[in-house]
Amino acid sequence: MKTIKESVSIIIPAYQEAANISSVVAKVKAVLQTLPCESEVIVVCDGSTDGTGDVAEAAGANVVRHPYNKGYGAALKTGIRAAAGRTVVFIDADGQHDANDIFRLVAERQTYDMVVGARKGTAGSPLMRKPGKIFLGWLANRLTGRKIPDLNSGCRAVDREMALRFLPLLPNGFSFSTTATIAAFKGGYTVKHIPIEVARRAGKSTVSVADGFNTIMLIIRIVTLFAPLRVFLPISLATFLIGAGFTINSYYTVGESSLRGLIALLASVHFFLFGILVDQVVAIRRGEHIQ
Repeated sequence: MKTIKESVSIIIPAYQEAANISSVVAKVKAVLQTLPCESEVIVVCDGSTDGTGDVAEAAGANVVRHPYNKGYGAALKTGIRAAAGRTVVFIDADGQHDANDIFRLVAERQTYDMVVGARKGTAGSPLMRKPGKIFLGWLANRLTGRKIPDLNSGCRAVDREMALRFLPLLPNGFSFSTTATIAAFKGGYTVKHIPIEVARRAGKSTVSVADGFNTIMLIIRIVTLFAPLRVFLPISLATFLIGAGFTINSYYTVGESSLRGLIALLASVHFFLFGILVDQVVAIRRGEHIQ
């Protein structure tokens, strides 16, 4: 087992988790007592109205409160900014994650910039979200050129300095974890997945039907943020083939060029050039935050 040298901050985003948070904090604090380094537990109470923040405070956690619900990603951003540790560890407040995995995550973080707890398949996900997660996983593998066992696990250990560089790129919702994983790969950072077990969550999930639409938007956002040419080049090729087909058919039938063919060919050139422009802008903007 690797020697743990760096300070650690455990960040627990919590919304309406008064029934679970005390147990989660207690288990985390018990594990931290075994770590040979400085550590802290930060619970970000994301506008909860059920007393989550008070319960977490009574359990011994440092509590940061949002005046209203801002979202899972926003809570993690707040925790990252408030953390004092060199390594930040994210775990959920619903009791799904085993606090004993913290030691394994932190130990591997001595070598890697990001260590992700990989669940088996889509374990722990509501049934209605599993198809979207499977497709997102396939898409992420295509974008990064790597096989990612678990794209959006909420259990992970991250280099805080790297996380701070990523904050302007990361969303405030549940897609925070997905985007962070891809950003780390595309930014040239080292990422490792280790297997973990997750329990059935205690209490009611805050995931809604609207997250299906959010998943679609996330797919579009990820593609345009990290690989815009994968969108524009196929469109450019398709319009080029359409334009070429119209033009060839027109020369064979009437002996002259087709207006529709010329328009499609011009559109193809425009899509290609626009894709190149967007790709350069994205690369520059992304580099400003992750270099």
